[in-house]
Amino acid sequence: MSNKPITQSEINNIVWKACDTFRGVIDPSQYKDYILTMLFVKYVSDVWKDKKDFYAKKYNDDAVRVERALRNERFQLPETCTFDYLFENRNAANVGELINTALESMEDANRSKLERVFRNIDFNSEANLGQTKDRNRRLKNLLVDFSALDLQPSHLEDNDVIGDAYEYLIEKFASDAGKKAGEFYTPAQVSKLLAKLLNPQPGDRIIDPTCGSGSLLIKLSKQVGSKNFSLYGQEINGSTWALARMNMFLHEIDDATIEWGDTLNNPKLLEDDSLLKGNIVGANPPFSLDKWGADNAISDQFTRFHRGVPPKSKGDYAFISHMIESTYHDTGRVGVILPHGVLFRGSSEGKIRQQLIEENLLEAVIGLPANLFFGTGIPATIMLFNRAKGDNKDVLFIDASQGYESGTNQNRLRDKDIDKIVNTYRAFQEANPLTTEEGEVLEDRFAYRATLKEVEENEYNLNIPRYVDTFEEEAEVDIPATQNNIIDLKKELATVEDQMDTYLKILGY
Repeated sequence: MSNKPITQSEINNIVWKACDTFRGVIDPSQYKDYILTMLFVKYVSDVWKDKKDFYAKKYNDDAVRVERALRNERFQLPETCTFDYLFENRNAANVGELINTALESMEDANRSKLERVFRNIDFNSEANLGQTKDRNRRLKNLLVDFSALDLQPSHLEDNDVIGDAYEYLIEKFASDAGKKAGEFYTPAQVSKLLAKLLNPQPGDRIIDPTCGSGSLLIKLSKQVGSKNFSLYGQEINGSTWALARMNMFLHEIDDATIEWGDTLNNPKLLEDDSLLKGNIVGANPPFSLDKWGADNAISDQFTRFHRGVPPKSKGDYAFISHMIESTYHDTGRVGVILPHGVLFRGSSEGKIRQQLIEENLLEAVIGLPANLFFGTGIPATIMLFNRAKGDNKDVLFIDASQGYESGTNQNRLRDKDIDKIVNTYRAFQEANPLTTEEGEVLEDRFAYRATLKEVEENEYNLNIPRYVDTFEEEAEVDIPATQNNIIDLKKELATVEDQMDTYLKILGY
């Protein structure tokens, strides 16, 4: 093995190549579990190996002292759970069973961090991995592929590369999985934007009630700039919940609380039989969720829907209501990614929207470009709510729909697009004029500060074009110059027709 530290791109290439074992055999939404779990096993095994080497040198190979030191590490790894053990047994007739047993033993040795994490993953599944001969061949190939990875922290270019590789793989799976991807992944640039907008501070409690694989929570935690924060998430899909738990572990956020269950019908983030309160609540809930639980909302024990019950077929305002009620009453802030329909739909949604505005909770509405999200081309919006707006009753509208980089299958936000949105929002919060760093006035073209009266006059309709006028007048037409241009074109046409007649006569026509 080379002494040169392994880079992020090298890891990404190897783990993506490992996916060849499963391509065309099972759906990406399924094989992501096997790939990501094996990456997890390889990483914790190599970290364990690194620790053993370190203590062996420190204590001159004194086995007793080495073992005692290892018992104080942040996780434990029995010998039969290591990747090396599984690789040595790659030709075993029961290799799938051995992997399952290793995962169970790893859970047992690390109950507080990994309990139930691997319960939905079966490496001995005939339904997913084929009959015994084919299954064993695929699992052997998987182990061989991952054996090429050296993930010992002392050999890595940067200690964050494994967490970043995990994020890279999740995004690649999201891209391959199409519409199903929306269940577990928010594009990295959108998460980055929302994290910057919410701007959590040291000591904050940060909550994501629809956390998916945990990517947004991790972006929010990195925004803090220190380890002084608390992370809480809930996810309805068991497999995705497991990914979130592993993701937190790989990013060394061992004390994150990630619950499994339906946030709207069975919230698990509780404190003293009430909803857990946080300083920051951010989420990308499923768009316009049908059958979200409206029938039980009236009798909700947490009175989350006191402003009204959203329609049965669209759960957007149910998630908004839950998120607002999950914040501290005087300081809480909410950022939520939603479809544009939440801005203007009427009926019960219109009434809830009106009450949120009259309570002076809505702070900003940001329109995003189309085709940013996996599985849907529709443009989304970010709504920001703030319980500490004070005397400022204005609402900021931003039309960021034109700021993006086009991709083959998907558009993406660039850093300059993110910075423009964030800087405009911060200028609004500080009651500064809405201008760029270069002094360009953004009012009426990119952003608009609307008064409560203006919103009332629009009957609480938040459709962004009602406030942000992006129309640009066309350049004035020079009529005389255009007439002269037409005359010149006619002369050129006459010359061409004369030449054509000459050629036709020569040819005998």
